[in-house]
Amino acid sequence: MKKQVLAVIALQLTFAAFTQPLRAQQAPVMSTPAASDAEKEAFYATTIENRVGDILKALNLSDPAKTGLVHDILVAHYHNLRVRDAAIDTRLKVDGKEINYANRAEQLALQSKPLHEQFLAKLGAVLSPEDVEKVKDLMTYNKVKVTYAAYCNIIPDLTDADKAKVLELLKAAREEAIDGGNAPEKSAIFQKYKDQINAYLDAHGHDTAKALKDWVTQHPNTNNPVGK
Repeated sequence: MKKQVLAVIALQLTFAAFTQPLRAQQAPVMSTPAASDAEKEAFYATTIENRVGDILKALNLSDPAKTGLVHDILVAHYHNLRVRDAAIDTRLKVDGKEINYANRAEQLALQSKPLHEQFLAKLGAVLSPEDVEKVKDLMTYNKVKVTYAAYCNIIPDLTDADKAKVLELLKAAREEAIDGGNAPEKSAIFQKYKDQINAYLDAHGHDTAKALKDWVTQHPNTNNPVGK
């Protein structure tokens, strides 16, 4: 009798061993549902409000009415850039091209021009030139100031003319980068101008590559601040 009971138990355990993995395989896989269009819009609106809020906080305007105007100008501009980006990216997808700065650059420059002019005209009607400059810096993560300081540190024998040229090209980069669709695109735009700066400095008696190599050796845990 005991042998029969043990045989039954063994059979049950064997059945369970074979059926448990099968059940596990057949169990439905839970996945996170894709965000709805409304949820995406709400997330984007919150992101833009936070971004604009940081800019307004840095401006520290004393006039609430002016603050409201600047807020609306910035929010509208970011939304305009988003519509522009969607149009450019849709065109690239239709053409079977990868969505990156290299492929976006031509249309980005073309479609950004009227938006850029309108945006700065509206800002200039409300803010002082100094505050407009501050907005540009805030929209580009203060890359002009940070990169200019890096060049001066890496190549300490820059002449006044060299420094003026570096600053001129960095501000040109900022002017273009405020229309960039995202942070990587803004960085790519700045890189384009840093390449021009490096070529200029090399042509004016500096060995930018060597200076950068020496600086990186002395600061091994610091990101390369001036490009290639």
